[in-house]
Amino acid sequence: MALSNRILRGVASGEISLAFLRWPSPQASAGTQLRTAVGLIGIGEVTAVDPRQITDADAHRAGFTSAAGLRSSLDKHGTGAVYRLALRYDGPAPMPPQEPVVLGSRERATIDRRLAQLDVSAPRGPWTRQVLEALRQRPGARVAELAADQGRPVSRYKSDVWRLRELGLVEPLDTGFQLSSRGRSYLDSPD
Repeated sequence: MALSNRILRGVASGEISLAFLRWPSPQASAGTQLRTAVGLIGIGEVTAVDPRQITDADAHRAGFTSAAGLRSSLDKHGTGAVYRLALRYDGPAPMPPQEPVVLGSRERATIDRRLAQLDVSAPRGPWTRQVLEALRQRPGARVAELAADQGRPVSRYKSDVWRLRELGLVEPLDTGFQLSSRGRSYLDSPD
């Protein structure tokens, strides 16, 4: 089950506490928790409802200005019965524990060589260590935030992060990126 970014942000901010979704069959159950881009979203009661019975107050709790607007949205999205979901924000998603990685001298030399190639080929000069250090200091930060901190275009910074991810030094999170165990080990081990 996927909730839109609009709903996720609304639940996290406390502005949304209900969602109305049209499904061929129930795709969520009460008491479950979703790991999302904004953190953990708890699902309370899940009930099939008649869309004509949705009130303006229900619509406001779902982030709509009116019941008519909510019904119009339901008509455009999905098929089947309409379900009412009670939602709550349960806080940030816990970081999964990571096993430490021990890099051998050969593997470290390979990473050194690959990073040096990336640094030499960049017209702006060396950048890899700067990006890795930024991710160490701000795990989970979004690429746009890191790019703004360094005064760089988001698309180019994103490309840099993806290059480091291909080397196994960076991994995605729900909200952004962080160093992988391999990346932390690389930065923490002596040169």
